[in-house]
Amino acid sequence: MSCTSGNSSGPSQIQNSGSDEDPQQIMDLRKRKRMISNRESARRSRMKKQKHLDDMMAQVNQVKNENNQILTNINLTNQLYLNIESENSVLRAQLAELSHRLESLNDIINCLNATTNSPVLETQDSAFDYQMMSAFDHDFFNPWNLLSVNQPIMASPDVLMY
Repeated sequence: MSCTSGNSSGPSQIQNSGSDEDPQQIMDLRKRKRMISNRESARRSRMKKQKHLDDMMAQVNQVKNENNQILTNINLTNQLYLNIESENSVLRAQLAELSHRLESLNDIINCLNATTNSPVLETQDSAFDYQMMSAFDHDFFNPWNLLSVNQPIMASPDVLMY
């Protein structure tokens, strides 16, 4: 491996010297170049790995933020649902109470209609009975005179069992 030009420098001069150390120096030089190349490759690999790790951490933080927003929305929706469900239970209890009152009032009206349609014996007190019945009807059918109107409607646990 001789070089024909005398102007060359570097490794070719070392090789041309013909000493016993020349192959060793060439091997050392190649070894150093390989080591430098390996170090540079390892540095690039570490940098690439660090960048990937940073990207993954940013993505984890983004997903955590999105998860927190979703959980907040779920909690808000659950709270609204529970409020509406509670209001619905109260309304169902009121409906049941009002239905019961209506049924009772219809029973009373039917009872009164049955007594007014029945033949009444003509007696001396029939005018008095008519006046009493008229006064009773007037007080009874005036909703402001009913005591139960002034009472609050209370829900019972039995009403909620459908």
